[in-house]
Amino acid sequence: MFKAISWLVFIVGALCTVMFVLTGINSDEPTAWVNGWMVGPILLLFVLPTTASVGRLADGPLRELRGLGAKGFEGAPIGMGTVVSASRTGLSINDQPQLEILFDVDTVDGQSFRGVAKTIVDITELAAVVPGAILPVRYVPGSTDGRVAIAADAPQAEMQAALDRVRVAKGLVTPRQLQIAEQGVEAKAVVLAMSPTGEIRGDRAVMDLDFRVTRADQTTFDLHQQKPVDASAIAQIQPGMVVRVRYLPHDESEIVVLTALNP
Repeated sequence: MFKAISWLVFIVGALCTVMFVLTGINSDEPTAWVNGWMVGPILLLFVLPTTASVGRLADGPLRELRGLGAKGFEGAPIGMGTVVSASRTGLSINDQPQLEILFDVDTVDGQSFRGVAKTIVDITELAAVVPGAILPVRYVPGSTDGRVAIAADAPQAEMQAALDRVRVAKGLVTPRQLQIAEQGVEAKAVVLAMSPTGEIRGDRAVMDLDFRVTRADQTTFDLHQQKPVDASAIAQIQPGMVVRVRYLPHDESEIVVLTALNP
C-alpha cells in the first residue's frame, strides 16, 4: 500500500514540478515562480521521503508487530515452548520492545529441541515470557535453524489440543486422561481437599484430591483421585474453588480438571 502511495506522490510531484518550471521560465515576472505549481517541488523534497520512510517501517518492524514475527510459519504445527531466557534486542516499536526468546520446545510427536523467536512484546505482557513460562509456538519440521514463532494466531482450542498431546507424548498424562479431556462431558466440581503425598513424578508433586462433581441433572458424586499436578496449576485447585472438569458419563471413576493453558 505504501509503495503505491509513494509512486502516486512521485508522479503528481513530478508533473507539478514540470508545470512549475515551465510557468516560471515563460514569464518575465520574478513573482511568477510563486504559483500553485510549487506543490510539485514540495511533494518531491518533503512529502515523498516521509512517505517512503513510513512505508519501510510498515514493511519491516510494524509488520512483525502485527504478525508477532510469524511470517513464514503460517499453518506450521504447534509445539509447547518453555521459556529458557528472554532478552531485549535493542529494537522497539512505539515503546514496545523486541525480545529474543530462547525456548525448549516439545512437539506433539515427542521430540524436543532448542528454539529461538524474535518478537515484539507489549510491555504489559513481559511477565508472560519469564523463564519457566509455557507458550505455544509454531515450528517448521526438519528445519535446522532453530527458529520458531509464538503461535498468537492459533485458536485457543488448537493450542489446548497441542498442549494435551505434548503432555501425552512426554508421559505427563495418560491416553485415557486425554480421551476424557476430548470426549468427556463438561461439568463443575468443588475442590473439597488437596494435600501433597510427598511423592514427585518427573518435576510434578503428586497430590491427594477430593472433588464433588455436579452432573448436568444437578445430582452430584464424590471422587478421590491421586494425581501429579503442574506447579502452575496448584493455585487453580485450592480447596473451596469451583473448577471445570470433564468425565465419561458411563465411567465416573476419573475426571480431568480443565486448568487454564497459561494461568
